[in-house]
Amino acid sequence: MELSIVIPTYKEKENLQELLPTLDKTLSKFKFEIIVVDDFSNDGTEEMVKGLKLSTVNLITRKNERGLSSAVHAGVVKAKGDVICFMDADFSHPPMALPGMYQMITKDGYDLVVGSRLVKGGGSKDWPFIRKFISWGARQLARPLTPIKDITSGFFMFKKEMYPTKNLNLEGFKIGLEVAVKGNAKKFGEYPIVFEDRKYGESKLSGGVMASYLKQLVQLYSYKLFRK
Repeated sequence: MELSIVIPTYKEKENLQELLPTLDKTLSKFKFEIIVVDDFSNDGTEEMVKGLKLSTVNLITRKNERGLSSAVHAGVVKAKGDVICFMDADFSHPPMALPGMYQMITKDGYDLVVGSRLVKGGGSKDWPFIRKFISWGARQLARPLTPIKDITSGFFMFKKEMYPTKNLNLEGFKIGLEVAVKGNAKKFGEYPIVFEDRKYGESKLSGGVMASYLKQLVQLYSYKLFRK
């Protein structure tokens, strides 16, 4: 099986410069590809990625589209792998977790695996109370939709055949939540990760992002209640 890692980015040049070689080394024993979907950062990201000359990395630069979920979807459409992974570029999702998550799918028969802060061995590092509270609240709001504990971690790996091709909401912020609710995964698990704050750049958490999440939840509850 081949693993396709999809990384949506916007002004993540410094993080990518460290992350891509790290991924290339961490996954050297596997068949894999990395798909960077950049929303035209115009900060030298494109030149930097090309300059690394890593044969495993494919870059998609979107000049006329914006949005996290639609960027991830664009990467999935291009992915060649049988297994898909969504991860952030800012090292909040530890690359060293990837082999373990991949084994849960390829060896242990899981359809979907989440990098989780809420299972034994997981946690968050150097997070202020307010961010922990917001994260807790976001999880509680989604709890009736799925039994996955850390549904908002954003670090997802799943068999490509589980990806929902219909009724996919690309306006929502948490596309992993879309996959968990609308996909047809029968067996899912959580792999422990320690979630750290980004090394470079600024957090994308904002009032607009939270409003988008609430709107997405309304749509997902409607889907669960009224789907045929």
